[in-house]
Amino acid sequence: MVRLNKIYTRTGDDGTTGLVSGPRRAKCDLRVEAYGTVDEANALVGLARLHTDGTPDLDAMLMRIQNDLFDLGADLATPDTGETLDHEPLRIAAAQVARIEGEIDRLNADLEPLRSFVLPAGSPASAALHVARTVARRAERQIVALAAGEIVSRDAIAYINRLSDFLFVAARWANDKGRSDVLWVPGKNR
Repeated sequence: MVRLNKIYTRTGDDGTTGLVSGPRRAKCDLRVEAYGTVDEANALVGLARLHTDGTPDLDAMLMRIQNDLFDLGADLATPDTGETLDHEPLRIAAAQVARIEGEIDRLNADLEPLRSFVLPAGSPASAALHVARTVARRAERQIVALAAGEIVSRDAIAYINRLSDFLFVAARWANDKGRSDVLWVPGKNR
């Protein structure tokens, strides 16, 4: 159970932050950057939800994703060092990856086939979901870079990869199921 009685502790005034497992890392450490960017993506998903009224299924999917992103942040904030911890660390599970894949398939089944790349535009919900998608892609790049030097679970990497796919499909779905997509026209303004 998480309990936050005091918001400021002054322990980060030296430019470090504590990981779940205890060690301190610089606030610019790649692990901290990765879970910080996951947090940023989560905030943007929350912002996108402000525009999904009238689509309760999509909003429910996005709410589940927000919870998953906290799980992912906890996973990343608890490095797997092979040492025994005094608690079971929260990790992204394969079932979370499978669920988001199912939701991608469910939304994608309603979409018009793509004829061109989609510009990040259209409805407010679609535009907000595209912003969240680009931040999820940045988080993915950071997590993959982290995995090059430290242990990161395959499920965590798979989840963040599927998340940007989900957000792309959801953005199209929010554009009247793809009918209101704004398509890229190569060389249009030459």
